[in-house]
Amino acid sequence: MQVVVLAGGVGSRLRPWTNKVPKPLLPMLDMSLLERVVEGVPNHLIDEVVVAGGYKVDMIKEYFARVDVDFDVRIVNEDQPLGTGGALGNCRDVVSGRFACFNGDIVSSLQIEPLLELHKRNGGVGSLALWEVEDPTRFGIVGLDDDSRITQFKEKPKPEEVFSNLINAGSYVFEDDIFDYMPQGRHSIERDVFPRLAEENLLNGQKFEGYFLDAGTPSAWSDAVHRCIREKRFRRGVIHGNSWYGSADTQTSERVTESMIETDVLVSNSQIHRSTLLKGTVIGENSVIESSLIGNQVTVGTDVQITDVVVDHGSVIPNGTTLVGGQWPRTE
Repeated sequence: MQVVVLAGGVGSRLRPWTNKVPKPLLPMLDMSLLERVVEGVPNHLIDEVVVAGGYKVDMIKEYFARVDVDFDVRIVNEDQPLGTGGALGNCRDVVSGRFACFNGDIVSSLQIEPLLELHKRNGGVGSLALWEVEDPTRFGIVGLDDDSRITQFKEKPKPEEVFSNLINAGSYVFEDDIFDYMPQGRHSIERDVFPRLAEENLLNGQKFEGYFLDAGTPSAWSDAVHRCIREKRFRRGVIHGNSWYGSADTQTSERVTESMIETDVLVSNSQIHRSTLLKGTVIGENSVIESSLIGNQVTVGTDVQITDVVVDHGSVIPNGTTLVGGQWPRTE
């Protein structure tokens, strides 16, 4: 079947990383975020991956033209932001039959086969993967009957509107009939489509266990990296302690913890915790990097302290600098 990835955003929450690299291509251990998102679908079930996106799509095309993946990739370009519903609706001419669909930020333990089995058993237009949370007000919530059919859907309810702790996990199986329920142009699938389908008894839902992370923010990115390390979700690279190194040739250190260290990175007697260091980065001596994302080809001086910062690719951070929160270089 085809797999649609909704990746239309510019990745503003991960700036300045995404100013030069589209979010789907950001590396999460040994593969791109886009590959990580579709990882829960076995390759033998994937006919084609359709990327619904409008930001730096030429870079995405070029990447998948040169890397070795087991599926074809097609880009459906958005000329202007269309929202989650509009982005999916924009694929109506290239998607047919039953297909899977994922939000482009999701890293989870979901395996698609049980959701497919529910969908085949219950029928309908769509089946949603569900996750249980304590506070569902930031998400779309569902009511579920004993037959795993969704009885109601409410996007981002107010506290007094909460009727369930089961949320939409941004991972779906759809029939192409869903396009009949979508208006043309910009709209939200969560606000404009799912409530109607729920009213007509055409949606199913299935809770899954394990983990569910939206990797679209710096802190959640680090959480997703750490979880992928814990679950050994990589084919290339090595684990030392509780950190992942892209190459066995990279010098390891006991002072690097819960972090992702790509190839050609040099860390000179510095402390790195719960951070991502991309290719070609050099960290000077006696520096401390905590909960931060360090881009490609970054040079960090000696006695530098960086906490909760996203550092742009190619940056130079002088000796003795202290950075807390936000982006580097600083923006007005």
